[in-house]
Amino acid sequence: MKVILAGGGTAGHCNPALAIADTVKAKNKDAEILFVGNAGKMEEKLVAKAGYPFRAVKTQGFRRKLTPDNLQTIRLYLKAKAECRALIREFRPDVVIGTGGYVSGPVVKAAQSLGIPTCIHEQNAYPGVTSRLLAKKADIVFISFPGSEQYFGKTKKMVLSGNPLREEILSTSREKARSALGLPPEAFYLVSFAGSLGALEVNRAMVDFIAENLRRRDFYHTHATGDRGWEWMPEALREKGYRADTDPMIAVKPYLYDMPLHLAAADAVISRAGALTIGELTALGKPAILIPSPNVTHNHQYYNARSLSDRGGALLLEEKDLSADRLYEMVLGLKNHPARRAALGRRAQELALPEASEIIYREIYQLIHPARE
Repeated sequence: MKVILAGGGTAGHCNPALAIADTVKAKNKDAEILFVGNAGKMEEKLVAKAGYPFRAVKTQGFRRKLTPDNLQTIRLYLKAKAECRALIREFRPDVVIGTGGYVSGPVVKAAQSLGIPTCIHEQNAYPGVTSRLLAKKADIVFISFPGSEQYFGKTKKMVLSGNPLREEILSTSREKARSALGLPPEAFYLVSFAGSLGALEVNRAMVDFIAENLRRRDFYHTHATGDRGWEWMPEALREKGYRADTDPMIAVKPYLYDMPLHLAAADAVISRAGALTIGELTALGKPAILIPSPNVTHNHQYYNARSLSDRGGALLLEEKDLSADRLYEMVLGLKNHPARRAALGRRAQELALPEASEIIYREIYQLIHPARE
């Protein structure tokens, strides 16, 4: 089996592709995997770390307003599509899978023009423009949330798969994680993160939130600031009295590279509402307070969060209503009411689709080998 995977721009587009690749290799050791993405972007780093070959093309997204940049976008797209046609002829894949981001556009379109089977995986409840355009000619469209099918037009085949998750997320036990992190067995542990870039409004609220916990010592807490938050937040916390090297209960870091440990150990989570994060939280049955970013295309994080909160699987706090006091009150509500916490976690896990990678592998295998159905 030879597979090309294309997607990037964010970890939310790249990590599902890596999970699919891992499953393909686990099922078929002789499988050949090739990733295509933008040079110098997050996908190149993540793919290299995972040990898969990577080929770079240069693309960029359209601006919402008419600008000269959009002419450059068109030129780059046409050049990338031609490069992808040559790459596909050279690699001769059995299937090409797009997992989102504008870089998947020329790759999947090139494959479709050459008659190569193609699949689209949409991570969010509300699909992006690239996914909707590519879905028209894709052989299979994989969706991650019930109800997403209403946003697509006519397609050849649509499958509710969920978001593929890497194995380490699913295989880390709570007990081992808490031991590894040095947490007391019965302590309430909160994990929060403001996204890889560092959402300003979330981090601003978190400064006063952490200051309140410094005063009251209500729970153990680890917060990941993201890149931009790390530039200013440590100093703001020092002014509030926080000392990172001596505080046994509160940790502030730029990024949680050992995220599987923290999620497995957590009693509650505060996060944005990216599709991959929601997939992880539901698979693990973690009670969560979701603060969707209002700055993403089509407000898709809000739809992601609503897909859980409307079904009793998470608490939704919109950024316009965000404050440290409100957030602290919500966390104490979870800490002080274990039954409510358990109900949220149980309902979240009922909404999980943890077999996503298996479903996707099975479908693409049947696509490649239709006579074996």
